[in-house]
Amino acid sequence: MKLRWLAIGMALAAPAAAEGENPWFAQGRTAVAEARALSRASKPAKNVIVFLGDGMGLTTITAARILDGQSRGESGEENQLAFERLPHVCLVKTYNTNQQVPDSAGTMTAILSGAKTRAEVIGLDETVPVGDAVAAATGHLPSLIEQAEDRGLATGVITTARITHATPAAAFAHTPQRSWENDTQLSSQARATDFPDIARQLVEWPHGDGLDVVLGGGRQQLMPREMADPEYRDARGRRADGRDLIAEWRARHPEGRYVWNLEEFEAVDPAQTSKLLGLFQPDHMNFELDRANDPAGEPSLAQLTEKALAMLARNPKGYVLLVEGGRIDHAHHFGNAYRALVDTIAFSDAVRVAMQNTDADETLIVVTADHGHVMTLGGYPTRGNPILGKVVSNDRESGEPNVEFEKDQTGLPYTTIGYHNGPGARGPAAAGGARVAPQAAHRDLTEVDTGNPEFRQVAAVPLRAETHSAEDVPVYAGGPASELFHGVQEQSYLYHAMVEALGWRDGPARRSPHAIRKATD
Repeated sequence: MKLRWLAIGMALAAPAAAEGENPWFAQGRTAVAEARALSRASKPAKNVIVFLGDGMGLTTITAARILDGQSRGESGEENQLAFERLPHVCLVKTYNTNQQVPDSAGTMTAILSGAKTRAEVIGLDETVPVGDAVAAATGHLPSLIEQAEDRGLATGVITTARITHATPAAAFAHTPQRSWENDTQLSSQARATDFPDIARQLVEWPHGDGLDVVLGGGRQQLMPREMADPEYRDARGRRADGRDLIAEWRARHPEGRYVWNLEEFEAVDPAQTSKLLGLFQPDHMNFELDRANDPAGEPSLAQLTEKALAMLARNPKGYVLLVEGGRIDHAHHFGNAYRALVDTIAFSDAVRVAMQNTDADETLIVVTADHGHVMTLGGYPTRGNPILGKVVSNDRESGEPNVEFEKDQTGLPYTTIGYHNGPGARGPAAAGGARVAPQAAHRDLTEVDTGNPEFRQVAAVPLRAETHSAEDVPVYAGGPASELFHGVQEQSYLYHAMVEALGWRDGPARRSPHAIRKATD
């Protein structure tokens, strides 16, 4: 037995790649072959749903689990989020090929395309320098969504961020710079070569008959500057090329529906709609906490998921759907744990909807994150202590909760949740519409309501925005071949496990026209 495990470890550590083949892709195929040998046989999955909680690391999951339970009057620690009930769990390593702490572009490319790549780069291999529009022509990595569409499956992309943001863009775009969301953001080299921005790539997508469901925010990226936003009359499009890409999408899909508010969305009949484009904000969609205040109304992530599943399930060949809880990440960057945790709970609700509306014998559900954040839980709070509150510990002699808050070495109370770095250390004006009160690192919190949604948690290192972390992130899986999600894997392994679950044994081979350094270098 020891020799067998040793042999498996050696195989995973030193993959053999054919000449010219992407070594990350070769490593993934080797790893999934080893996993298949350890797992039970099952029929291929008809459908795959990838749920991506952007920035949803283990600490975020733990805190959201507790907050969810406490919102129902429970102590919280014993609670489970919906996806924590899925039967199989593994960890994945999130680093980019050029960064120890990753970004979402490189990580989501790994998840959907089977090969790690550089930070800032979407849908291209690691040989493509960041921002090099010419080199981008030779390093394409086909995504799982593209391959599903080419095979005749239904496809969809849902996000609470801009639809052209890094995570959703990894499903349909190939670009050496994630910020190239509209034509005004392109480099001079990219403009000279007519390199398509991400919004153009969404509408001009050449695979199959196009994405069946596209739901999220970011309509400004598709609208010309001279066009006023339908919801906010003082907002206008971002495009300088004069193109109305929403109109172009409608012309390409005359049978489809375009919606931008809750009333129009709710009126969509899945049984009568073959294509759906929904863009509910000029920029990102609202945080879940703020969604009810939207002037035109905005559907929840769970509602978006339910509608998409009803549409996609009509395809007899099956479907592949990406669902991103994109604003978990943004709230963390603001140092605002309340909104991050509420969005994580809303993300869990969307997973629950999928679990309730799919057959576990034919649908593989994979729930993961692209990376974590530097939020931490600490101190020795008593059981059931408010997760967003100040630390109250148990008395060492009686074991019962103390009547006063714990104090730090300066004599001030402190919260269970804090950040290693971020704006909470010095309290600059909040970004992105999050109305968070500024504070000093050692502010006296005795009379402060730290459970207020506007509270910004204390950070140790002062930064304008809190950063991602390098920690491994969990993967939860259920459905056909979900046992393939095991152990500790490279993030790019997830693609290969999903391809294996779908039974796509015949391809497509990943070849690169140029040499690639070994994945183990």
